Amino acid sequence: MNCSLPLLLLKKRGCYKMFQAGYLRLFSNELKVLTAFFLITLSIGFYLGIGFVNHTTDSHPQGIVENYNGNEADELAETMKFKKSEHEMYNILHTHFLSLSVIFFLLGLLLYGVPMNSFWRKFLMVEPLLSVMLTFGGIYFLWLGMEWMAYLVIFSGILMILSYTAAILLIFKTLFNKKSSSF
Repeated sequence: MNCSLPLLLLKKRGCYKMFQAGYLRLFSNELKVLTAFFLITLSIGFYLGIGFVNHTTDSHPQGIVENYNGNEADELAETMKFKKSEHEMYNILHTHFLSLSVIFFLLGLLLYGVPMNSFWRKFLMVEPLLSVMLTFGGIYFLWLGMEWMAYLVIFSGILMILSYTAAILLIFKTLFNKKSSSF
């Protein structure tokens, strides 16, 4: 039999096929456990990051502005914050763009393995990457002085969290659903 897909992990009808929509159902128990622990560990880090954002900004537009542009003018501020330097901004943007793009790419590959409506699968695969661009692009423009971008940052950040959570739940449901493993 001629198998054109040289990928590992799954064997169906003599061929290894990972990139077939709904492939997660074909995972062995070992791969299901590995994937589950990966997603749990990833989620701990993701939600800790969201908690850190909440802690530094109070989940409020003005808190986001102050986190990047400082609050030196407010003499009554509980915590004095200073405008981030260009070096700090490039470091923040660089690390978040790279790390979140890899996280959402891997999550998208796993989500492709979930048998579901094609439109919603595509949406949940692409939306978090779009939200990364909007969120951190918005933070950059906010830092440049466009403070109204804080609202875009909040909106895209919320959408990113909701998409991440939905993807994780759908992947877990597929991994541990006791129904037949055939398509």
